[in-house]
Amino acid sequence: MKASDLFVKCLENEGVEYIFSVPGEENLDLIDSVRKSSIKLIVTRHEQHAAFMAATYGRLTGLPGVCLSTLGPGATNLVTGLAYAQLGGMPLVAITGQKAVKDNWQGTFQIVDVVSTFRPLTKWNTSIISARTIPRFVSHAFKEAGAERPGPVHIELPEDVAGEDVPDDDPFPHRQIRRPVAGEKVLDQAVEMIRGARRPVMLVSAGANRKRIGRQLVNFLEKTGIYAVSTQMGKGVLTEDHPQSLFSLGIHKKDYVNCALEDADLVITVGYNIVEFPPFVWNESKDKRILHIDFVMAEPDVYYRPELEVVGDISHALWAIHSRIGDVSFDNAHHAELRKIFDEKLHVKSCTDCFPIKPQCLVHGVREVMNRDGIACLDNGIYKIWFARQYKTYRDNTLLLDNALATMGAGLASAMAAKIVMPGRQVLAVAGDGGFMMNSQDLETAVRLGQDLVILLVRDDAYGFIRWKQAQMGLEDFGMTFGNPDFVKYAEAYGAVGMRVGKGDSFVEVLGKAFETASARSLPVLVDCPIDYSQNVKLERDLHGEVSHILACAVDEQGDDA
Repeated sequence: MKASDLFVKCLENEGVEYIFSVPGEENLDLIDSVRKSSIKLIVTRHEQHAAFMAATYGRLTGLPGVCLSTLGPGATNLVTGLAYAQLGGMPLVAITGQKAVKDNWQGTFQIVDVVSTFRPLTKWNTSIISARTIPRFVSHAFKEAGAERPGPVHIELPEDVAGEDVPDDDPFPHRQIRRPVAGEKVLDQAVEMIRGARRPVMLVSAGANRKRIGRQLVNFLEKTGIYAVSTQMGKGVLTEDHPQSLFSLGIHKKDYVNCALEDADLVITVGYNIVEFPPFVWNESKDKRILHIDFVMAEPDVYYRPELEVVGDISHALWAIHSRIGDVSFDNAHHAELRKIFDEKLHVKSCTDCFPIKPQCLVHGVREVMNRDGIACLDNGIYKIWFARQYKTYRDNTLLLDNALATMGAGLASAMAAKIVMPGRQVLAVAGDGGFMMNSQDLETAVRLGQDLVILLVRDDAYGFIRWKQAQMGLEDFGMTFGNPDFVKYAEAYGAVGMRVGKGDSFVEVLGKAFETASARSLPVLVDCPIDYSQNVKLERDLHGEVSHILACAVDEQGDDA
């Protein structure tokens, strides 16, 4: 048996369905082994895009996504995707080629120390120098990638090792591993901590956006009557039309929803990691009692020092706590009133067509067109804040955004991976012109795959997020603008369909037509949509006064009750 055949046999044993790749000559034996396997090779136009797709596959399925590149420049192009998976907690296995380790006649051509380069960005990584170790290393890689907290791992397969002849061997048995559960004592302590609170609030985060957690979370909330706020990456775990949802955090400053956390006497965090939303924003005074429920221990932070940590399977912890808590009563009338206020402030009930479109109208229009289970995948830009604040989600993983690495260039890849995992669902990529152009060449990949997704290109002809920050700092408007191609013709050049939102057009009608066209032609459709970001300044001005007013009312109410 050829070593590369054994390697691919081990991948099949781990349930690998796809490999996202830009291959090179050092991968040729492995590519040929994939050709003879059940695994589908998806060739992308950039290694970064391949890594983004693999990470999103892992995020949506819970199974490690796999990406493949060659040595040197191919491997270094994976770096941003590995960081994306690491900070976002997405299981990923990266495979890279390398020159022969025993008889390399090319000297140092294209050689960099990939294992050392990847070490800070991975949970584990190694180079295979003996083909007999392949079953052990592949098994370990997949176990490590999926273990809590999930993330990227890396295997380097040199070309001479891949081409070796090895005795027929079997992969290590793949067995489902049960997560450990929290002990009885800490669960009892959690119950007492909650029973002693007057105005608790739950903070639902990315670690809860997993299979089987949503049902137990709803049972917990309904049993206790506690209300919940979501982080950006926790949106959808609790449907936002649930009466105990206080919607989602958005901007990293005082916002309407922050008021619920400001006046809480206990914050119950579920699946929370400080990378996705800084605790400084909601615990600036460092006076919050915090109950941490997660698969892993809390990462220490000046503003995040939980009084109690319930570490283990989240679903079990939620079930165990609500099963033994008995009858409890909290200040639900206050939170019900806050929900009403937040709903009125955040969610546009009607929006007249304007040109260029305002961000809140963009979000409202997208929500009107998308099905309840449709998946909106955001690149990184200022529109992300508006979607996080105002886009109502009704199912887990239906608003995919990255608030960990927060890299540009991942939106299209995320949508393409979502379409592969759930081909029957509506899938929308939302990308700014800056982010889209970083990996826009993989529009060809989407066309080649016949993906009926829609790309909403939000165009301001600038790096809008940084331009906004520049203005906030009182600096001159400088260095942030650029030119763009005609995006309709650009899409058509790749074989996709291009549309444009023009003056007098109905945004909802154009977007609806885009989905109809994508479905009818089995092709991606790009919609060029100019946006008016002057609303960002108005948002900050409105929040400054209104949030202070809501908080003042809450303080007065607490004083009256006392």
